Amino acid sequence: MHPVMLLPDHADTSELRQALWRHRIGHRITNEADGQLLWIADPRQQSELTALVEQWKQGEPLTLQQTTKPPRSMANSLASLRQVPVTSLMIIISVVVFALIEVLGNQLIVALTIVPVGISGGELSFGNLSQMLSSGQVWRLLSPAFLHFGLMHLIFNLMWVWYFGRQIEALQGSRTMLLLLIVAGIGANIAQYMTGTVLFGGMSGVVYALLAHVWLMSRRVPQSGFFVPQMLVVFMLGWMVFTMTGLAGSVGFGNVANEAHLGGLLVGLVTGWYYSSRRLKNS
Repeated sequence: MHPVMLLPDHADTSELRQALWRHRIGHRITNEADGQLLWIADPRQQSELTALVEQWKQGEPLTLQQTTKPPRSMANSLASLRQVPVTSLMIIISVVVFALIEVLGNQLIVALTIVPVGISGGELSFGNLSQMLSSGQVWRLLSPAFLHFGLMHLIFNLMWVWYFGRQIEALQGSRTMLLLLIVAGIGANIAQYMTGTVLFGGMSGVVYALLAHVWLMSRRVPQSGFFVPQMLVVFMLGWMVFTMTGLAGSVGFGNVANEAHLGGLLVGLVTGWYYSSRRLKNS
């Protein structure tokens, strides 16, 4: 993160922060002795940020003229990915796994499910998680998160991974983002496995953890730079409740890993409370 400018000490920056995130400008605002210090994740976006800040100070609508935004080249896109390596890697691995399933089929799926799946006597048979872990197959605790069984499932999950993940990684660093991926992924997978389900996959549990984490940070530490629209929170929680009723399957969405969603949400609430409490304690 790079410091840019000081804002008035008691100014309400919520509208400014929302506008910055709408324009995909990673940032952070910290309370300092002389005022609120505005930081930026990518210095190449400083001119865009400055233009929005000036409009905010003058009370104008927070929009940018198309001409002020430089065209994005392939190099700029790659640079943006390098700014959030963990989030980018999560997306890349998920896409690669999805593509390889088309080539390798069930062989890859069986390698990534939480326990091995096979056929014995004409029926599905499942391995034992404790035995798999004792044999060194510890990746199975996390690997189901990278399994997606349909294109819309993949797109929906990765869209939210990008939306929430880049906020967390830009504002709290790649180490925190990696920790969230591991803890939320394992927590969601184990929660689903404990219900007796074996054939499941997807990044949904992690997505709900990221949602809860970002929401708590934005609510408890408004100056942290985190932002999530309240209607998005309502929609995603409503979707989780909707799938729990079983109605999702009746309208063509298939089986949904409800316990993974709930497990991820709980993990995100815990991490969001922990990190926001640390920020409040140090402010």
